Amino acid sequence: MKRKALIMTLLLLGLGTTASWAQDSAKDKDKDKDNSPAPPPSSSAPPPASTGAATYVIGADDTLHIDVWKEPDLTVTLPVRSDGMISLPLLNDVQAAGLTPMQLAVSLTTKLKKFLADPRVTVVVTQMNSQRYYVTGEVLHTGTMTLLPNMTVLQALASAGFSQFANLKGIYVLRAENGRQQKIPVNYKQLVKGDAMGQNILLKPGDTIVVP
Repeated sequence: MKRKALIMTLLLLGLGTTASWAQDSAKDKDKDKDNSPAPPPSSSAPPPASTGAATYVIGADDTLHIDVWKEPDLTVTLPVRSDGMISLPLLNDVQAAGLTPMQLAVSLTTKLKKFLADPRVTVVVTQMNSQRYYVTGEVLHTGTMTLLPNMTVLQALASAGFSQFANLKGIYVLRAENGRQQKIPVNYKQLVKGDAMGQNILLKPGDTIVVP
């Protein structure tokens, strides 16, 4: 009898330990579930109002891609005309030159509110054709050149190359400022020596480099 009582006692203790372990395991799982990161919310937000460089100013001959969210009939890719205007469905002619992509997006959004409940506009400059400068004189490559961001006159001269008759001390840049022509001297020989670095100006659209 004593032996049977001992066995029963051991069985009861074993069952109690198993139940206690199961409860603790369940609590640990619940705790881990509470501490697990929440799944990211699904996003159905529209694209941002505009993209592209915030300081870039649209000019004539640039090509723009204008996307109106969920309005494929109003989404177009088109050039900026020489008068600075673009033609869009519903809006007809709209001024684009002189504005940044963000400013143009805001302008189009405001105008489209007359026709759409919640217009969302994206403006991207796909071709920066208005960013040009010109090179003339005793160089190997004359004519119209594409102006790259933060391009200096020294970089432009390196691209143009010189003829054997070039006067490297007499180079200058012609720039239109407030309706007047400004002549900016550039001494190439000093620049390549690291002197007169103030003459290594950043070029602006419409600048003309003259190499006599």
